[in-house]
Order: sequence, then structure tokens, then C-alpha cells
Amino acid sequence: MTRILLIPGLVCDGHVWRAVQHALQGHEVSVADVTHQPGISAMAQDLLARHSGDLVVMGHSMGGRVAMEMARIAPARLHGLALLNTGMAPLREGELPKREQIIAFAHQQGMAALADAWLPGMMAQGIDPDPAVMAGLRAMVCRMTPEIHERQIRALIERPDARHSMPDWRGPLMLMTGREDVWSPIGAHEEIARLCPQAQLEIIDGAGHFAPVEQPAKVAGLLAEWVSQLPHLRTEASI
Repeated sequence: MTRILLIPGLVCDGHVWRAVQHALQGHEVSVADVTHQPGISAMAQDLLARHSGDLVVMGHSMGGRVAMEMARIAPARLHGLALLNTGMAPLREGELPKREQIIAFAHQQGMAALADAWLPGMMAQGIDPDPAVMAGLRAMVCRMTPEIHERQIRALIERPDARHSMPDWRGPLMLMTGREDVWSPIGAHEEIARLCPQAQLEIIDGAGHFAPVEQPAKVAGLLAEWVSQLPHLRTEASI
């Protein structure tokens, strides 16, 4: 039986995947825990060990980087890869000081202050966010700790350069991002698509970096349709 594994991003949990989980009813779906491992490769190796057998892997933001690393380590076990609001490049020039500042901010001010400072810039700009959406995301961030935040930020600082491995991925690939995502923009996903010509690229209007929460019905519907077309899962459904 092929299972679907949903990997959250930085200081995120299953809240981000709620609509997708609902749309995938009838499949065996799990949400990954990436709060305790020390790096992207360690996250990938741990998830492969904890979730045995064949997998379809979906990753959001940092979770997309973990998914790409899983595809590098164990491509034969993955029967589909969906990457949402993510990218594959390593640490950029000038990125490290900003990462260090946000680590210090979370330790000094706490996770509620981090949520208030960080989340607005993640949303589609020029659109008034739904207060309920913002409240749900804020509650999610507040379920995390400054220690988890630092561990995940440092994992991102030391992230692998997936540009070397993604050309080797020949399986089904869904790429998705918000049209207004300034953190993982359309160009980052087009770069992956150039290396993987089999990719399906979807741009979600009215969404920023949290497309699965900002436009849940659209994102969940596209992913459910993509899953329904995966050859491995179609074969299992007919048994």
C-alpha cells in the first residue's frame, strides 16, 4: 500500500495540510514531524525510517526541501513528489545575518511576537487576510518553541543544494506556489520545472507563501486530482 506523507514547513504542523487531508480521504495519509531533527538530510532520513514502504510525498516550504532530499536518498520508494511554496537553492548571499536575527528575536520576544512579526509578510500582499486564517496560523506558530524554531532555521541555513539532485528525479512531480509568494516565488518553481520536464506547475491566485491555507479548496482540489492520476495509486485502487 502506498501512503501519502505530508511534510510541514518552518514552525508549521498539520494545520497547513488540513484541507488537503480532507480532500485525500480514502488514502492512507500521515503528517510528518520535523520538529526534532538537526538538519534537512536528518529529517529526510528519519522520515524514510519512520514511514516504511512506498510513499507519495508532499512538502510545503521547508518541507519541500525535505521531500527533495528524500527523493535523492531513496528515489525508488517515492511514487510521486509534490512541492509547494518551496525552492531548491542553497543559502543565498546576505541570508545568514537575517536568519540569525530572527533566531534571536524568537528567543528574546517569544513565539507570539514572532508570529505577529513574521506571518503578515508570508500572506498574499494587497489582499486583506481572513482574520480566521491568521488566527489559525498564529495558533500554529505558538504551538512551537524558540528551540524548535532555531533548530529548523539552522537546518535551512545548512540546507542541501537540490539543484544537483533534482534532474535525476524522473517520477511524477507537482509544483505549486502562490502568485504573490515573495519568499518562494514563481521563478523558483520554474527553475525546478526546467530541470524536471515532467513537472506540472500550478500558480495559485490570491495566495502567498501559505497557499494551502490561503486558498485551501483550490490547492486541495488540485492535489487530489493529481493523486488520482498517479499510476501507482490507480493500480492499487483497482485491486
